[in-house]
Amino acid sequence: MPDKMKNKTVSDRRKFILRMARGAGITALGGFVWSAYVDEVTASPLLLRPPGAIKEEDFLKTCIKCGLCVEACPYDTLLLAKPGDNKPLGTPYFIPRDIPCYMCPDIPCVPVCPTGALDESSVTTNGELDINVSEMGLAVIDDESCIAFWGIQCDACYRACPLLGEAISIVYEKNERTGKHAFMKPVVHADICTGCGLCEKACVTEKAAIFVLPKEVAMGKVGDFYIKGWDKEDEKRLEDAKEIKTVTEISKKSAIDSLNSGLGDLY
Repeated sequence: MPDKMKNKTVSDRRKFILRMARGAGITALGGFVWSAYVDEVTASPLLLRPPGAIKEEDFLKTCIKCGLCVEACPYDTLLLAKPGDNKPLGTPYFIPRDIPCYMCPDIPCVPVCPTGALDESSVTTNGELDINVSEMGLAVIDDESCIAFWGIQCDACYRACPLLGEAISIVYEKNERTGKHAFMKPVVHADICTGCGLCEKACVTEKAAIFVLPKEVAMGKVGDFYIKGWDKEDEKRLEDAKEIKTVTEISKKSAIDSLNSGLGDLY
């Protein structure tokens, strides 16, 4: 089959699937299926959205399930959730282990969004689209399963990363077990990683030892009680801080009296 006819067949098949998914999304808005739709919406905390996706809660309110971003993706990375996927129906998502985001410089999936569910400004630097600032998720390493942490030399995730040497770096450590080899341990940098999933796709283990999660799931949160004293910007948060004193029985005494108060029991 000539390449042109083959590409047309794939394109026609893709459009047919999209039309079916859209139809299912519309049908789900009526009658009995509505309850199933609500269940699927609330059962998807680990979804990875396209570049530029706004916060999930707002995304679900803003996305009209049109599928234009899915059609625009040249790598078939994006999928449109259908009944049974246990994901909000008609919304776009991707599975890195199957097909990751290939980091298109022109990010074709974003400008076509008609509602702003995919925010073009969030993937723009100095007036130009910049896929390198997207935050689709964050790669996380399971060091129990990663063979590099066993001492087997593997840098597949490092080599697959489109931001080579930036989003993932390799830390060399002496292998005390052998005494003559080095560990080549991959380290993910959260401030650089875009969550494209190319590392997950490239991972050589049966089930990927490096995998992408939504950032809010993958990262902890320090809270407002800790300040980076060496960071001038972070330290500014102390300017309007108010002192809170907690008074207890022991705090009413001086430090020396508190320390000595229990000595009588020892003699």
